[in-house]
Amino acid sequence: MRNKRLFILMIGLILFIALMGFTLGRTRLTWPEKFLSDAFGTVQGTLYRPVGAVADFFRDLGRLSDVYKENEQLKQTVAQYTQDQIRFNLLEAENKQLKEDLHFTEEQKKMDKYRYLVAQVVGSTSNPYEKTITINLGSRAGIKPEMAVRTVDGLVGLVSKVKTFTSTVTLITDLDPSSSKGTPVSATFLGKPESFGIIEYDDVTGTLQMTKIDERDKPADGDKVITSGIGSLFPKGIIIGEVKSSQVGDFGLTYTAIIKPAAKFDHLREVMVIVVPEVKEP
Repeated sequence: MRNKRLFILMIGLILFIALMGFTLGRTRLTWPEKFLSDAFGTVQGTLYRPVGAVADFFRDLGRLSDVYKENEQLKQTVAQYTQDQIRFNLLEAENKQLKEDLHFTEEQKKMDKYRYLVAQVVGSTSNPYEKTITINLGSRAGIKPEMAVRTVDGLVGLVSKVKTFTSTVTLITDLDPSSSKGTPVSATFLGKPESFGIIEYDDVTGTLQMTKIDERDKPADGDKVITSGIGSLFPKGIIIGEVKSSQVGDFGLTYTAIIKPAAKFDHLREVMVIVVPEVKEP
């Protein structure tokens, strides 16, 4: 049995050596070899195309995922840039406004020795019969009732209610001097220190008026109207508006002037509470 195995091994070795000797040094293939080579190449090409397509598909998916991530990152960058730009614009506008307020405050300090507390408007009433706004300063910041309130443009109103952190401001369009609880706003014309009048609001016409003007102080269109500081809670020298037109008043002895308010009541965002130095009693 062992000799038989040895005989088969020798025959196989002889055939292998003969095959190597037969093929060694040849440059041309026999037709069986060509057939097997072509068949293997065809099968290999047939299998490679779908496998390559699948590989390319998954590779493209990977690239698509990378593109998606880059796109998301770019969107976030653009959004952040837009937000930063908005924040920059807001800060720039706020800085400009604060500079104007500071300049205004310093100039007024030199003139009238008033102090100003800058406050933000945080609310307004929708009641047409009670025109008020709410500011974000209260008693903790030193706000007291009956303090005058203005903007850089002009007079706004009077503090009517004070809480710890907020206060209610009644607009001058709601300070009815004819009411028992009304607060008259005494006014004068800039450049005419002897002139005098009372500021009222006409609900019918929706206009601000200066009444009881002496016939010797006939108003002219464009005259600046300011607080006189006489007999009222409002300190002197605060711009109220300018004269649009005028007409003869009571019995032809006085004039009534229609006033265009200096303050923009529809766009109140920031106001200043006027702190008047207390007069020490002797």
